Parts: sequence; C-alpha cells; structure tokens
Amino acid sequence: MRFQTEKKSRPQLRLLLSVSVFAVIFLCFYLGIQSLSADTDRRQRDSLEEALNRSITYCYAVEGAYPESLEYLTKHYGLTYDHDRFFVDYHVSGANLYPDVTILEVK
Repeated sequence: MRFQTEKKSRPQLRLLLSVSVFAVIFLCFYLGIQSLSADTDRRQRDSLEEALNRSITYCYAVEGAYPESLEYLTKHYGLTYDHDRFFVDYHVSGANLYPDVTILEVK
C-alpha cells in the first residue's frame, strides 16, 4: 500500500463550496429582480409621459387651446397617475403654446 492514498473527507471545503454556490445563485436572482424593477419604473414613466402628451394634444384639438393646468386634464380628460410615485411639473406659457411638462420620479 505504498502508492495508495486515502481520500480525506473535507467537510469545511464542502460547506464553503455550498455557501459559495448559494451566494452566487442568490446574487444572480437579486440582480435579476433589480433589473426588472428598474425596467418597470422606466415603463411607468414612459407611459405617463405618453398619456400626458396625448391628453394635452387631444385637449388642444377639441378646445382650441392647451389646458391651463394639470388638474384640468385630470378632471376633464381622465388623466390618472400615481401621485405618490411621480411628481408632474406643469407650466403654461400661453393658450396657444405647448405647456412645459416635467416628470420627476419620487423615491
């Protein structure tokens, strides 16, 4: 038995390997969820921007003037959005000038 070696059990190495594999899987899962969350936030903002532009343009086509306030759009044209999630800054320069609209995400 001179050239035969016994296999030594290394429980610490196996534990370290298991914890490492779990950590890598958990990290991949976490990064995937974060990526989906960021994509969802971007899509919500884009959807709000599109709805605002559509409502402003429709109001101008129907009434011949741009809406004087954001509240006017929500009351008369059914614009709805999550006020806790987004802040919409709406400034009117004149009845025949497209309003300046800025959408900020509240975190």
